[in-house]
Amino acid sequence: MVNKNNLATVDTLATDAAEASMDNQTVPLSRLHLAQKHRYLSTENSTYAAKEIEIDDKSAMLAVEAAVAIVINGIHYAILMASPYQLEYLAIGFLYSEGLIHHSYELLDWEITQLTDIASYQKFSNDLTDDSATATTTFEQFSTQLQDYDVYVVELVLNQRCHQRIQAQKRQLAGRTGCGMCGITGLAQALPDLSRYPAPNLESAKRMSQPTAPTLNYLLQVRQNINAAQHTHQLTGAVHAAATMQGADLYLFEDVGRHNALDKLIGWQLRHKAELTCVVMTSRLSIELVQKSIRSRLPWLVGMSAPTSTAVRVAERYGLGLAGFLRDDRVTYYTNTTPTVQTLKTPI
Repeated sequence: MVNKNNLATVDTLATDAAEASMDNQTVPLSRLHLAQKHRYLSTENSTYAAKEIEIDDKSAMLAVEAAVAIVINGIHYAILMASPYQLEYLAIGFLYSEGLIHHSYELLDWEITQLTDIASYQKFSNDLTDDSATATTTFEQFSTQLQDYDVYVVELVLNQRCHQRIQAQKRQLAGRTGCGMCGITGLAQALPDLSRYPAPNLESAKRMSQPTAPTLNYLLQVRQNINAAQHTHQLTGAVHAAATMQGADLYLFEDVGRHNALDKLIGWQLRHKAELTCVVMTSRLSIELVQKSIRSRLPWLVGMSAPTSTAVRVAERYGLGLAGFLRDDRVTYYTNTTPTVQTLKTPI
């Protein structure tokens, strides 16, 4: 074995390299860790046992994965594992996707707080429970493991009508990264009726006999813009993005969870009352992304990987345009394909 450097202690180095601003605080999006890369030096056709291994000590940028507690009118509603950036948009988009708000004005106020030590955990718990003695005992038991986590609390104030919806739908959702349906216990919630969410932009385009599907050239340009703008992914290789174009401007939202990235974009859409024609995801297109898109009345959802069969069937039922495998020179349309899919012929 060839060892190029001596490996330093990993826990002595946790430098914040990618940061964002939240209420004048520094929010780390990625951290520098030490790692050790092992690779074979020779590519010749021989057995692995006969090849020499090079060991390279290196620095690796890793995406921060934070626990984000969603508290609505004093009620613990959900814990999401997410990138600690654009949490206002994440909360709004999540509430909309959950059916708890239908308009952005139903959100009256919000506050985002990072819990940094055991005292802040205790204060947060005491503010939401009458049994402070129990909370103190619990946090003393978990104080050591809590040091491994970045924890944020998003406290939201909704109007009275929304509060009634929360009480009717109250549940604890313990989220895991990449799992947009964790914690859902009833089939009615997991497989909702989305017929009350028509796609007005799509229907309008059909009536005007205009092409409804985004062209290949347009999607390739969006992909190129995403590749240039996805900075956290360039550093870490571990985050997804949801993006849309408004004229010549790209609006991009990154997160360790693909469903969180889409919620952030939806939250931004609601806050800014933006009309969207197409959203591009850097991930596969699973059913929860299709459900969120239908609720947000998106005409088209495009992924850089494949959709699932269920995602296509639901998209077809509710009129959502769906495309996948957006690569450097191609895209595959799965729904609403008749009017606009073009064949580009290359010269012989």
